[in-house]
Amino acid sequence: MNSKQRVHAALRREPVDRLPVFMWFHPQTAQRLAGILEIPASRVAEVMGDDVRQTWVNNNYGMEGIVHDHEGESHVDFWGVQWTKQQGFNQITGFPLAEASREQALRYQFPIDHLEDLLRLMLPVVALERDYFIGCDVSPCVFEMYWRLLGMERGLFEIADDPGFAHEMLKRCADFAVELSRAAVERFPLDWLWTGDDVSSQVSMLMSPASWRKLIKPHLARVVAVGKAKGLWVAYHCCGALRPIIPDLIEIGIDVLNPVQCNCPGMDPLELKAEFGKDLAFMGGVDTQGLLPTGTVEEVRRATARLIEGMTRDGGGYILAASHTVPPETPDENIFAMYEEAGIGKKTILDRAAEIRRAERETLRHASPRAG
Repeated sequence: MNSKQRVHAALRREPVDRLPVFMWFHPQTAQRLAGILEIPASRVAEVMGDDVRQTWVNNNYGMEGIVHDHEGESHVDFWGVQWTKQQGFNQITGFPLAEASREQALRYQFPIDHLEDLLRLMLPVVALERDYFIGCDVSPCVFEMYWRLLGMERGLFEIADDPGFAHEMLKRCADFAVELSRAAVERFPLDWLWTGDDVSSQVSMLMSPASWRKLIKPHLARVVAVGKAKGLWVAYHCCGALRPIIPDLIEIGIDVLNPVQCNCPGMDPLELKAEFGKDLAFMGGVDTQGLLPTGTVEEVRRATARLIEGMTRDGGGYILAASHTVPPETPDENIFAMYEEAGIGKKTILDRAAEIRRAERETLRHASPRAG
């Protein structure tokens, strides 16, 4: 069973040879694993057994797709958002419409002229479509794109003070996500469309569920409908405590919820599985705040085994992943213990890394000029 078959089977609640995995590592964690395995950091996911391949074509490309070598380095993306590397990640340090007048903001143009540049990011991904489960990430779709343009403070203020303006800007954010989604599903052999918006903190939603249903849900539904019309699975990413809107996500057609931040109110993975598992698959739930960085190997084993058993109680509907990126302070053996519980042993990982090293040596040998 290859990765594509494995993920599809798990989402259909059919038997699999092992649990599918899609893990995100903090850049420093990936670099450390690359050193242990003696491989390039770009190949860590492959060696660790990730079953999903996808990339960003919306504004998350500006955040995650452009990598700086040094802390404090910055860039401005196609949207006019400024990003600066801070503690290993790109963080927003400049909002293009923060000081714009209402009229100036309404004249803002999304980077439709860069559509082809963005879609070309998918080409290395779709080259793997025979063996891997292929996704296209069109997030952030609505609210998160909105506040990245205006700034969170102004964005929330405008929702209260000038709802007509806020509605129009939210609509335009969704319009661009819809445009990207339509182009991607027509052009590429996708297995899922990946959507998302962080609309929650770790304690509650950033707005009332009623406000979310009025302001965000109809626009998110338009993005989801693009994937559903093409017969694709549709995944949705939102960190934090979003329990109140999970029934709404199911209603508009979301198939997979990520990352299931298990320490947030209402987000216990096993409780969510019991309540919504008939209609929704899950990806995530491994605690990155306490368990992985501070737990013992045995604690990681027990917690991961319990999570997997509970999340696959109906025969599937689960992809193993962490509730956030695996942090740098996570002990190596805790990472390997988590993978072993998913059926990917340390020996298998080391053997894959050795094979990559052999292949690279062979490539270099053939590329070297022959001695006269």
